[in-house]
Amino acid sequence: MTSDNDRRRGLLARLRGRPVARSRGRRRLGAAVRLIAALTLAGGAYTVFAPGVQAQENPPLSAAAGEGKALFDVSCVTCHGRNAQGVEGRGPSLIGVGSASVEFQVGSGRMPMARQEAQAVRKPPQFTDEQVRQLGQYIQELGGGPQVPQGNLRAGADLSAGGELFRINCSQCHAFGGGGGALSSGKYAPSLKPASDRQIYAAMLSGPQNMPVFGDNQLRPEQKADIIAYIQESLKHDQDQGGLNLGRYGPSTEGLAAFLIGIVALVFASLWIAGKS
Repeated sequence: MTSDNDRRRGLLARLRGRPVARSRGRRRLGAAVRLIAALTLAGGAYTVFAPGVQAQENPPLSAAAGEGKALFDVSCVTCHGRNAQGVEGRGPSLIGVGSASVEFQVGSGRMPMARQEAQAVRKPPQFTDEQVRQLGQYIQELGGGPQVPQGNLRAGADLSAGGELFRINCSQCHAFGGGGGALSSGKYAPSLKPASDRQIYAAMLSGPQNMPVFGDNQLRPEQKADIIAYIQESLKHDQDQGGLNLGRYGPSTEGLAAFLIGIVALVFASLWIAGKS
């Protein structure tokens, strides 16, 4: 009797446990199905919306930038890479340099370079002003950066303030007369005589070669206008009322000339005196 009762109780217990096991299995299966459905839904949503996100991150180029890209792919890609990210040993990245750097380097003929040198040499430009603008617009839209403002860059300028700013910030390298001067490692500060208003402004914004960057925090736009006006209206049109300017390189050439002329004069005077005596 005891064994029959035990068997009956065990059978009843097993029968009672089956629904519990089945309900647990169903819950696990339902959770797996819901997880798969959620993943499928997320993947489908990403597939639908991802192209739109990518299109927003890479907006289409403007007409001018498109023309600039065509010029870039022909004349600049060899040194600066297909996406302007630079090529090691050939040319730096142009991402973030802005149209100001392009306007200075390309507009002054320094780029494209004929060969690798310590410093790019100014030469006749290879592109028209319109093409320079298009190249600059492409680089601007590609990575952003400083831009030269449009319009008259000397409007309302103060020549006396520009002269003071020039002597404080520029004369150490470009000399007091704007004739330029030698720097270290084969580099030099070029003469400012052939530079246009926009090239001077672009150089202050981009800081080419050894030149420091003069952003709006260092020199306000109106101060840049003062410096440009002083260079263009004073340095380039000074009549040198004191006489021969000796290249406007400063006291070094003037002292050397005075020394040589003075020594020669003293020698001839000594010989003349000796001959008379």
